[in-house]
Amino acid sequence: MPASARHDNLKLAIGAILFGCLGLSLGDALIKQSSASFVLWQIFFVRSAILLPFLIYIVRLQDCRTPLRPLRLGWTLLRSLVLVSSWIFYFAALPHIGLANAAAALYTLPIFIALFAALFLGESIRGRGWLAVVLGFAGTLLILQPEAGDFEAYALLPIGAAICYAAAMILTRSHCRGESPTLLSLWLNLAFIAVGALGLGVLSLWSPAAETVALNPFLLGPWTPLELEGWRTMAILAAAILVGSVGAAVAYQQGPASIVAIFDFSYLPFAILWGHLLFDDLPSPTVAGGMLLIVVAGTLAVRQRRG
Repeated sequence: MPASARHDNLKLAIGAILFGCLGLSLGDALIKQSSASFVLWQIFFVRSAILLPFLIYIVRLQDCRTPLRPLRLGWTLLRSLVLVSSWIFYFAALPHIGLANAAAALYTLPIFIALFAALFLGESIRGRGWLAVVLGFAGTLLILQPEAGDFEAYALLPIGAAICYAAAMILTRSHCRGESPTLLSLWLNLAFIAVGALGLGVLSLWSPAAETVALNPFLLGPWTPLELEGWRTMAILAAAILVGSVGAAVAYQQGPASIVAIFDFSYLPFAILWGHLLFDDLPSPTVAGGMLLIVVAGTLAVRQRRG
């Protein structure tokens, strides 16, 4: 048995990823709902600025002697920036495609986890792993429908998000296992604040023309003054990212990626639920079929090393 497996807590890992997916899916649905009102960089900055004092308090509450600097600062920073990149890809797609469609494309990530585990952790890909790649590719084609007249290039962005997210989870397992999950969340939100401030600063200096902003207001729009309802939304988003980021960190620290990633698929039914409740949006039969293929492919991919 690998040394890391002797310290796994599978029940905690599964519970953490389920709760984390619930929080993340709700937060992502609210960001899609807010995309007409706020620019993405403002959401990053305000949401994480609200959350930061609470995270520092929680870290200090756990152990007042715990330093706010992670043990492996470089790897923690890299993990945080890769995760922020994942959310930029994903959120950039949400104003343009349905939440369920975006979630289904995102959840090709177990296939990328299996591939990255083979490349960077020395795990082999057997027959079931290659079958998973083929099924996942077929499912993705069903969801994206590249030959359909209504195909959107934005539908490719969640796949970029999946690649970044999978890389971040491999980093969590291989290089950030000894870090406190709350500390990982703290540094993730510091990265959100930094990237949000950078985006807002670039836009303020650049001042894009109205025609340019109209092409993608969620990425290029101006800062929106916050009223009471806006602050309420930001507070909910802060709670959602706290639950999601801590849940994912705990899950991939405490359980094997090959098992945790299967339960990571719970994001899909949660996304369908929020999409139906908030946007009256349900996946088409073709997209539902693609989702099923991706779930099967993901399950094969993350379990192939047992085959």
